[in-house]
Amino acid sequence: MRHQTTREQIIEAADGLFYQQGYEHTSFSEIAKTVGISRGNFYYHFKSKDEILDAVINLRMTNTKSMLEQWENEGERPEERIRCFIRILITNWSKIEYYGCPVGTLTAELAKLNHASLDEASKVFTLFRTWLREQFIQLGHAEDADTLAMQVLAFSQGVAALASAFKDERFVRQEVQRMCAWLDSLSKQGGQPNVHHPA
Repeated sequence: MRHQTTREQIIEAADGLFYQQGYEHTSFSEIAKTVGISRGNFYYHFKSKDEILDAVINLRMTNTKSMLEQWENEGERPEERIRCFIRILITNWSKIEYYGCPVGTLTAELAKLNHASLDEASKVFTLFRTWLREQFIQLGHAEDADTLAMQVLAFSQGVAALASAFKDERFVRQEVQRMCAWLDSLSKQGGQPNVHHPA
């Protein structure tokens, strides 16, 4: 396993703290303490918190691309790959329960701050949207692929928000099961899309 550089350790620590505490409420000193370095060493690598934010967003983009590539390699059919995205609510339940969706919480915070990096942070959503659209095209729903991709994104964000609010794992598993059943129905239709969410 490759040894992390100090810069990489700072970015990873900042990523976790931004997720758990929020960007605005995370200080330089907290990140430095988490990494175990002095503030002087910290400033050698990053001069401002915005620089760290840009690095965190780049890290999340890189990690998301790697995750999508893994799903591509593991899933033989598009419905299997889409199901990986839907089930991430269960896979990451222990974190989502307390902190919500890392992409959604960061973009919501940056929007409130009218932060210049909002567009960059939103590109993670765009990456998911583009990938999901391609999966629905392969599934035989080219005409409504983008609508279906946005529907899955909206589902995941809504359930993640409610999961964080109510701490109800049973609800999350129930909704994931319903969404997977909806996906199965789309797969069987084979080019006759029904974009209505299951009741």
